[in-house]
Amino acid sequence: MRERLLAAEKVKAIDWRNGVLHLLDQRLLPFEERWCVCESAAAVAEAIRGMLVRGAPAIGISAAYGLVLGARARLAAGGDWQAALEADFQVLADSRPTAVNLFWALNRMRERLQRLKVGDDPLAVLEAEAVAIHDSDREANLTMAQLGVDLIRQHQGNPQPLLTHCNTGALATGGFGTALGVIRAAYLEGLVERVYADETRPWLQGARLTAWELALEGIPVSLNADAAAAHLMKTKGITWVIVGADRITANGDVANKIGTYQLAVNAMHHGVRFMVVAPSSTIDMALESGDDIVIEERDGRELLELAGQRVAADVAAVNPVFDITPADLIDFIVTEKGVVERPDAAKMAQLMCRKRLH
Repeated sequence: MRERLLAAEKVKAIDWRNGVLHLLDQRLLPFEERWCVCESAAAVAEAIRGMLVRGAPAIGISAAYGLVLGARARLAAGGDWQAALEADFQVLADSRPTAVNLFWALNRMRERLQRLKVGDDPLAVLEAEAVAIHDSDREANLTMAQLGVDLIRQHQGNPQPLLTHCNTGALATGGFGTALGVIRAAYLEGLVERVYADETRPWLQGARLTAWELALEGIPVSLNADAAAAHLMKTKGITWVIVGADRITANGDVANKIGTYQLAVNAMHHGVRFMVVAPSSTIDMALESGDDIVIEERDGRELLELAGQRVAADVAAVNPVFDITPADLIDFIVTEKGVVERPDAAKMAQLMCRKRLH
């Protein structure tokens, strides 16, 4: 499976090349493929804040490279560069609040910095750590793809309709994708009849990004309004809802793109299995439950306007961009460390004690 996924790879969003971070501007897809160059930590933070790069794993990877850019500038300026680098840690940490991968990656970079030895080249060490974070995410996705496919095959071995929400593909990760990686692998195994992709208001990640990725690879995909999901579960024979996550708490609650919670409720009502696919870096064992997660609320104009033009009445808007799906609505959490069925605190703790499977 690994080799087949590697051979089928067509999309990437992050490219560290010649000491500079190149990011595919996801705000312009699917109409324009434009790469933006980030040469400072502040530029990377702005790219994250402005949704040029999005998806929890991709945000974490980008932030790690942002620290390398920050370290280069601080070293060149002289003086106490490590103290000065704290400002870059902070600007990156402040870029978005909900996705834990951002803070996981920054903490990993900080820990590596603290282990510097006399004679080490700090820039080379930090660059190697950022590259390792990037490579590790790609490998985790390949492992999760196989584990997710195994679950789908165990429950039904025929081609079947699947539903996904938001974008969890190569654009959102270091490569291949989390939930979309499972769907890609399932298609290669002949297990996908059609993918139904929620449009994902208000940024339309499903319409602009997921549909684009799947169509690029020839995977049958139909776009639907978010509000049509329950109807499709009832009428189209959907067997699985497969989504990613931006943070998973110690009890198995999942923060993901707004609309995920209602999908899980509808899936349970219709007897549709619900799978969450995310690397272990998304699991935050410091938070007891989803009640402890800070939910990002963005500018209401994202709902009130379309392409800069007002489309709504002159009213206020509420724009939470994530919601919390309780663990008791989730059938499986798939990580590179293994699969948790019907997650709870004890099972999540056991999972985090395991080593990676690859």
